[in-house]
Amino acid sequence: METQEPKRCHVCALEVEAHMEAWCNWCGNLYHLNSRADLPGTDCGQVWINEEHLALEFACNVCLAPPAEPGSLDDVLDLVEAAAAAGMTPAALEALAASGGVRHRRTAGGILLFRRGDLPGGVARRG
Repeated sequence: METQEPKRCHVCALEVEAHMEAWCNWCGNLYHLNSRADLPGTDCGQVWINEEHLALEFACNVCLAPPAEPGSLDDVLDLVEAAAAAGMTPAALEALAASGGVRHRRTAGGILLFRRGDLPGGVARRG
């Protein structure tokens, strides 16, 4: 029997429980949004009423964040963060990096680092 990989938050890369699921209307990625007042949880985005369409609008903190300065540390992601941003598993992104399919850097400690703009699909920071 195949085990399913847990759903991961696009913003923090942690597992998302069912009562915390929200999908960003801007980038389409999953993020933490606590929909239950009786359960603890940290929000990785927001929801509000769009007054023009009278509908709920959802956005993750990546899309809501102001654009990063070019070359800033906000654009440098470790393997887990980069995989979540690219919508891939960490193992798939690591294999892609090993095959030369994506620019990366390995630190002296063995940690893989990626620039947000180098990820598959050119995942950019929205502002």
